[in-house]
Amino acid sequence: MKTTSALILACAGSVAAFAPQASNKASTALAADLSSLGGATAPAKNFDPLGLAQLGSEETLAWFRAAELKHSRVAMLATTGYMVQASGVHFPGMLSSDVSFESLSQMNPFDAWEAVPLAGKAQIIGTIFIAELQTESKGTHYTKGGPLPEIVFPSFDFSGVNPDTLEKKRCRELNNGRLAMIAIMSYISACNIPGSVPLLSGNPWFP
Repeated sequence: MKTTSALILACAGSVAAFAPQASNKASTALAADLSSLGGATAPAKNFDPLGLAQLGSEETLAWFRAAELKHSRVAMLATTGYMVQASGVHFPGMLSSDVSFESLSQMNPFDAWEAVPLAGKAQIIGTIFIAELQTESKGTHYTKGGPLPEIVFPSFDFSGVNPDTLEKKRCRELNNGRLAMIAIMSYISACNIPGSVPLLSGNPWFP
């Protein structure tokens, strides 16, 4: 798995090396679009030290933002799920004929995933696929000027919310998601590489 990840990153770096450079005019336009996307809050504002916002067109920038938003939501769920799992909270009864929820709660979250039967994993992945398909095929695509992906399960109606209030809440969602991405990466590191996250060393959640 580590080897595969390394190869993917290497290929991505090679492709980026041969990508055509955008003109100054395009870069300026994309920088302006980045400022108008929302999510820029103090003290970092538009934090983009690698200049990723200038790698492509406006459609590319919209795709980046949608990807950030989706990963933020997944990371918030993953962080919460990890803490719930590690604290021993679980559903009653059996997950399958030979796997109980109680037994899963006593495992490392990653070991617990391995213990889930193949049919259960297929159901989870299938649900994610359906949610992704629905958000990507709903109305005008976000890379064509449409709205950013909304949460599918459950669906929320924000039509009655004040636009300024909604914008603040969207910024909070992004910032909380960014923090959650750092958190879940720290959890994964602490779980797999002892001592890699000093603040989590000795915590029983990360044996």
